[in-house]
Amino acid sequence: MYFRHLHFVRRSASIASIAAFLTILSGCQAIVSTAPLSQVRIVTASPDARALDIYQGDTALTFNLGSGTITSYIPIARGTYTINAEASGSRQVLSTAKATFAPSAQYTVLIGNAAANLQQLTLTDQSQPAPAGQISLRFIDQATRVNAVDIYLIPAGQKLAAVTPVVTSFVFGANTGYLNIPSGTYSLVILPAGTVPISTNAATYAGAQVNYPTGAARTIILIEQQLVTTSSLQVITADDFDSPAATN
Repeated sequence: MYFRHLHFVRRSASIASIAAFLTILSGCQAIVSTAPLSQVRIVTASPDARALDIYQGDTALTFNLGSGTITSYIPIARGTYTINAEASGSRQVLSTAKATFAPSAQYTVLIGNAAANLQQLTLTDQSQPAPAGQISLRFIDQATRVNAVDIYLIPAGQKLAAVTPVVTSFVFGANTGYLNIPSGTYSLVILPAGTVPISTNAATYAGAQVNYPTGAARTIILIEQQLVTTSSLQVITADDFDSPAATN
């Protein structure tokens, strides 16, 4: 009887120890899971690269991205990582770069240039509202075969000839950083650099009217759409930030 009692005591103590260990382990996991994360999105802008798979070290972030793709933000643990752009489905590395991601920050990994010289650029995105009554726009030129351009934002109801360009002589690889502009509705028009702005007939690109709400931040990227014999300038826009209090 004594031995049975002793066996029961030891077994109970063992169960209690395991339970305590699991409680500690569970607590550790809770600490890890609540640590501030980085937010990373991928933008592909190469005019002729094949579809891409993106890896953070050996961890896949996203697959089969064609040119002009903007992913949603992907949460990752803070730290320094090697980001690989690989030919989709093959694990053939086409470009690689190291980047450091801080907690609670947002980043864009931009993959551009021609396939033969694929490059990566890591950008810190604006995650706070623009100043009151304004929007923050960042322009990036990834159009490899388009000459220098001037960029216009035409307010609703106004004509091109009455507007001054927001960016001039913009070339491949250029990045304006965030420009603060009065919020409102604008048409984006892009002309060859130095062109007298009489009408949109000579425009390299002319977009529809877009409403930019107060406090918003956007990244506008110039890319190329490859045609059979020529390339055509296109624009993709990434939403960096929208103020919860913004009204359209």
